[in-house]
Amino acid sequence: MTGRRLARFEPIETERLLIRPVEPGDVESLHARRNDPSSAQFQSWTTPYPLEHAQTLVDDIVALNGTPPGNGWFQVTVVDGARVVGDIAVHLSFDGRCAELGWTFAPFARGQGYALEAATAIAAWCVETVGVSRVSASMHPDNDASARLAERLGMVFEGVAENAFWLDRPDGSAENSDDLRYAMTHDQWRAWRDRARTPPGSVELAPIDPGLVRALSDLRTHRSQENLVAPMGVSMADVAAHLLSGSDTVPWPRAVIADADLVGFVLLAEPDEEHPDTYLWRLLVDRMHQRRGVGRLVLDAVVDQARAWGSPGLTVSWMPGPGSPEPFYLGAGFVPTGKIHDGEIHARLEL
Repeated sequence: MTGRRLARFEPIETERLLIRPVEPGDVESLHARRNDPSSAQFQSWTTPYPLEHAQTLVDDIVALNGTPPGNGWFQVTVVDGARVVGDIAVHLSFDGRCAELGWTFAPFARGQGYALEAATAIAAWCVETVGVSRVSASMHPDNDASARLAERLGMVFEGVAENAFWLDRPDGSAENSDDLRYAMTHDQWRAWRDRARTPPGSVELAPIDPGLVRALSDLRTHRSQENLVAPMGVSMADVAAHLLSGSDTVPWPRAVIADADLVGFVLLAEPDEEHPDTYLWRLLVDRMHQRRGVGRLVLDAVVDQARAWGSPGLTVSWMPGPGSPEPFYLGAGFVPTGKIHDGEIHARLEL
């Protein structure tokens, strides 16, 4: 490596936040965050976290004078008004050509979008200012909140590194765990930054012809949603299995086309005399097109189809838990029927 010099980190202002270099006065807030058990649960430090450790860490970062090392850790402080709400750590490698992010936010600051707002700004700084080719993050398999944050930053799940992480405990023992690996190249970050954000002008449920099959196989949810929405391979296999088995259930698969772009997949079970309600079997919106109102437009189209079949109702089921589509369906007027099968809550929309 050439040992290229990196520019000093200049404070970044976002809509609500100031992201600035660590200052000597940050010791107390950093000490408080690292002593919080919920913060330390999946991190490389343990509680109690001594004040002198916080002092040493702040001193070491301040000594960098705001200039990140091309090979090593750098940390910035995230402030909302007069309150420090958290920090973002950046590990640069290959003379600043690759970056790994980590984040820690105080309990009082969680659930307000601070981490996403700050981490988005730092990812942009890594790509646009530092010029990295890749931004990554790794986390404990049980750290669902961090996994969802990595996904909302635009990172792609790359796999599980088995037994890749060791945590030394104060009693001299050590705990071993797997590591989830997320990352995005600079091109993937720009594609995520520039993705469509507004509702499409039109949504069509299109028959699946041979030319669409390969494109459908490329549709992806976020990794954290895979236990809530079956991946495309499973859905297409279910369709084939029912068609080949002669099952009474007639699958009705359709590609979701929004403004001429393939953005998702929907699978209905056609109603029959024994089951007059239409069943919404699968609804998948590609990760690049989520949070822009596509799901609601698809649901409207599904309701229209169910009414065209003469169904008195539309039924659906979902798995509860973080990221569940439950709020979406309840907001659309579905009412739980009381039936729970294989952990899935069943609900019905009167038509």
